[in-house]
Amino acid sequence: MAAQPFDRRDGVIWYNGDYRPWADANLHVLSHGLHYASAVFEGERAYNGVIFKLDEHTRRLHESAQILGFEIPYSVEAINQASQDLIARQGHADAYVRPIAWRGSEMMGVSAQNSHINVAIAVWEWPSYFNPEEKLKGIRLDIAKYRRPDPMTAPSKAKAAGLYMICTISKHEAERKGYADALMFDYRGRVAEATGANVFFVKDGVIHTPTPDCFLDGITRRTVIDLAHKRGFQVIERTIMPDDMASFEQCFLTGTAAEVTPVSEIGPYRFTPGAITKTLMEDYRAGVLPAQKLAATG
Repeated sequence: MAAQPFDRRDGVIWYNGDYRPWADANLHVLSHGLHYASAVFEGERAYNGVIFKLDEHTRRLHESAQILGFEIPYSVEAINQASQDLIARQGHADAYVRPIAWRGSEMMGVSAQNSHINVAIAVWEWPSYFNPEEKLKGIRLDIAKYRRPDPMTAPSKAKAAGLYMICTISKHEAERKGYADALMFDYRGRVAEATGANVFFVKDGVIHTPTPDCFLDGITRRTVIDLAHKRGFQVIERTIMPDDMASFEQCFLTGTAAEVTPVSEIGPYRFTPGAITKTLMEDYRAGVLPAQKLAATG
């Protein structure tokens, strides 16, 4: 059965301060955000009705907008409240939350200084799937042709829509080859990240991860680093070259959608998901339990 199209789902979407029926949450074909990618967004997960690290995500949404040169007309607190209210109104316990802000259709051209800034939040059901035994088999990654850009050529610290064009191209190409995703190098040829998740490696009990100097330092990435430190694991942020992958024993991805996902293969390199990966998978899962308990008792 084909997946239900995202423009035909039930419920409402929060749109510029009001609730609109899902099917009516539209924008004009001449919106600047559509033509020139002047849009920023977040991806968030709700567990048992509580959005994990909501405030951090909303603050990054504001910071991304500032990097793109516009100001979101709703405060962090207002967006937080709207997001949590929308979760309750939609009635989804485990869900994905997508806030987005974009320049509207008042001006059409590269310059759009006077365009209205629109903000919308959508929530859809996403059951929490976290089966450590199944995930520990690991996913397979291709190596992408495209690379993460030089920060002097693109706003790499923003979660901006335009930066994901090469991610979509790369992931589609990987899927056509039978892979689950693709690993991207950066403009210097160093290991960077997957198309929508950060990457970690393990060798001799030490965790290694690329320095996020030209790609997002993910909120889940930072969460997992904190969890690793609490376990006493050493985490080294450093330059990782492609050939370095031959010496690593374990590999995993982190992200809002990925949570903590083991990797068994990247191109010619092979990994065996092990104890450190499994521990961090379990710790991450446990990390969202306080939010679940709060929702259940509050």
